[in-house]
Amino acid sequence: MRVVCPGSFDPVTNGHVDIVERAAGLCDEVVVAVLVNKAKAGLFSVDERIAMLEEVTADYGNVTVDVFHGLLVDFCRERSIPAIVKGLRAVSDFDYELQMAQMNLRLAGVETLFVATNPLYSFLSSSLVKEVAMFGGDVTGLVPELVRERLVRRLADGDGSAR
Repeated sequence: MRVVCPGSFDPVTNGHVDIVERAAGLCDEVVVAVLVNKAKAGLFSVDERIAMLEEVTADYGNVTVDVFHGLLVDFCRERSIPAIVKGLRAVSDFDYELQMAQMNLRLAGVETLFVATNPLYSFLSSSLVKEVAMFGGDVTGLVPELVRERLVRRLADGDGSAR
């Protein structure tokens, strides 16, 4: 089965990588889809996020990285992807993700598969990683090393916005 793992990935965390790795072990093909949200300036540009994702997923032969605009179900329909894989960290994630799953099913017949997040990463989010890093905290072990290096470098540049 082909599945998509969507997100903004700004930046990609070890929690994201864990979900992608587990999906890759269960499915024939995994497409990691980076959301383009023009209303929200990211720390990293879409191209930078794609490059980082390609690097951290390079060892998985059945994982590709792509970009999407608009509705995820349209992306799925255009590429004949029948299912979305989402990681759930907490009950609060489930409330939101269940509504999204039901809407995606109604709009396009796209199923959603929920994967319980590894407890090591249950607290982890891209927003939290950025906040900790902005205040000089050590995010080692929370993001892949290449992401940590780029994050530290980006924040040292001072403006904290995508280039």
